[in-house]
Amino acid sequence: MSKYSEMYSGKLILAPMVRIGTLPMRLLALENGADLVYTEELIDWKLLRSFRRENPALGTVDFVDRSDGTVIFRTCEKERGRVILQIGTSNPDRAFQVARLIENDVAGIDINMGCPKEFSVKGGMGVALLSKVDNAKAILKKLVSSIRRPITCKIRVFQDEEKTLQLCKDFESCGIAAIAVHGRTKDERPQHSNRNDLLKKISQLLTIPVIANGGSREIETYDDILKFRKATGCSSVMVARSAEWNASVFRKRGKLPLDTMIRSYLKLAIDYDNSPSNTKYCIQNMLRELQESELGKKFLETQTLGQMSELWDLGDYYREVSAKLDKSGLIGRRDVVPIGYKKPCLDDTVEMECAFIRSLYMSDPDLPKTKLLNWASSKGYKKPVYQTVQIDKLFKAVVLLNEKKYTSSFW
Repeated sequence: MSKYSEMYSGKLILAPMVRIGTLPMRLLALENGADLVYTEELIDWKLLRSFRRENPALGTVDFVDRSDGTVIFRTCEKERGRVILQIGTSNPDRAFQVARLIENDVAGIDINMGCPKEFSVKGGMGVALLSKVDNAKAILKKLVSSIRRPITCKIRVFQDEEKTLQLCKDFESCGIAAIAVHGRTKDERPQHSNRNDLLKKISQLLTIPVIANGGSREIETYDDILKFRKATGCSSVMVARSAEWNASVFRKRGKLPLDTMIRSYLKLAIDYDNSPSNTKYCIQNMLRELQESELGKKFLETQTLGQMSELWDLGDYYREVSAKLDKSGLIGRRDVVPIGYKKPCLDDTVEMECAFIRSLYMSDPDLPKTKLLNWASSKGYKKPVYQTVQIDKLFKAVVLLNEKKYTSSFW
């Protein structure tokens, strides 16, 4: 048994879920009783092109994509010691580089060996690793021997029980701290029964904690989590869809109303400047069929955090926090410049701190380019001429108007 195994024993855990396991949802789960929370799967090469940046305005540590300014991973003090980063990888050296980059900001590192999605499988990641056991073991051994954090993996079962049991023994021999097992095969979906009996056999076979996963179909309350743990005989339980729909499923005292949970989630999204698109996606998954309600339809029309907040009577809270963050010098995507970019001497160019945010303009006549064109025409100036500079995914434009050049300081 690994010296880190106790950390995974007797725990209730938020499962890794694509686009769901971002900071606000992880914090919401922790606030409602989860012991550990996993990030969504983060691909190795994407993390390797990121840089670490402390964000004092938010009190976070951000790993930012150098190519476009996207925050790939954001964490904060509230989840320190409880957040597990899941890596999508097929290469021991890349996995090591990522783990070394991020080990001081997470409580543990997990290797995804259970995702059946085409993107992961084509890249040799996720469940594809289960067909290349030697490579999977090489990844685990490399991390266990060189990283000062507990290493785990998450797998799916095979149709062949003996093959599954042998695989689990092989991975345990690599020195991992725990193993999470989804009780369905790579081809099975939620409508198929979870192999709870096989999970029990795995738990009885191994000396490290086994984390049972795949029981959301039978989990609606905290008591159901305990029943699932008993049925599988596993040390810990990892909950996915049930927690995605209502994270208070982890509460011993019972679930909270959905509206209460959405308000709590929104406040966290506002506090930590979560992207509107990710916030909207998570709330859509909380609403589910209620997207067809009057409130749901209004919500689907929203584009900004401010608009979403108004629907749950958090408009004042949003404005208060936004003003505070602006005053404290929030570091955002627009503070990013292309890799290796050297600012040219722009003696003849007026550089202004202004950014174009399309959602702020309701119709084409309101657009800045339209207004500038009309204004130039009214003054008898020539039509504005635009030149665009693009580097990777970043771009900026220079406009020539009345023999003067203007540009934004933002990419």
